[in-house]
Amino acid sequence: MFRKRFYYIIQLQYLGFRYHGWQKQPNVNTLQRMVERTIAYVLEHKDFKILASGRTDAKVSANLAYIELFVDHTSLDIEEFFPLLNKNLPQDIRALNIEETDEKFNIIQSPKIKEYLYLFSFGEKFHPFCAPFMYNVLEDLDVEVMKEGAQLFVGKHNFRSYCHRPNKNTILEGEIMSCEIIENEIYTANFFPDKSYVLKVRGEGFKRNQIRLMMGALLDLGKGKIDINYIRKTLDSNAEEIVLEHIVPGSGLILNSIKFKE
Repeated sequence: MFRKRFYYIIQLQYLGFRYHGWQKQPNVNTLQRMVERTIAYVLEHKDFKILASGRTDAKVSANLAYIELFVDHTSLDIEEFFPLLNKNLPQDIRALNIEETDEKFNIIQSPKIKEYLYLFSFGEKFHPFCAPFMYNVLEDLDVEVMKEGAQLFVGKHNFRSYCHRPNKNTILEGEIMSCEIIENEIYTANFFPDKSYVLKVRGEGFKRNQIRLMMGALLDLGKGKIDINYIRKTLDSNAEEIVLEHIVPGSGLILNSIKFKE
């Protein structure tokens, strides 16, 4: 029997602090699990599936993420479905928009530019309410040398040192379009430290734990544990391989935006 299928793109925001990442896993709460349960409740059937434009890790948040919703047999009444979706999603997940697309669109393979932010502060210990949003370092940091180190990531590199446990099929080459450390004026709250910082990175694709490994290396640089030449060596495909172990927590990482290329 021929199956009629309908296609939709949904924009999402979520706070990832209480979830074990996007991808559905047994015995733990994930974002995919909660979104699928909510859609099934609203539709009153399970003749659908969803795909995400990226699978965020545990505790990672998203200011703007996309999922593609495939619904079999019957099209959605968007004006009815969308408010019900938001009403029934958990309070730490929000749908921003929905629009119909077609079978020509592929959310996984469509070229896209992603912008990630990693928020951090240092010195005095921060207010506990900050924990879902940023990482706190009690030592002093040389932020200026960290800014210099961040610039080294821009361009095309072999990111083997910044990919956690790659397999033989992992593509280690990649390109970062921009990478900088700036004072954080993007996300603010009255319980945030007086001064915090953000690593801001843009590129078409990232390896497993890449940004968290980059942030770890930059923090080690700021603490004086490594020097700027060490960062250069991690990006030199002709140098001896360096395996980095300092992966900062996911709770400081935000998928800030995704832009699909024409």
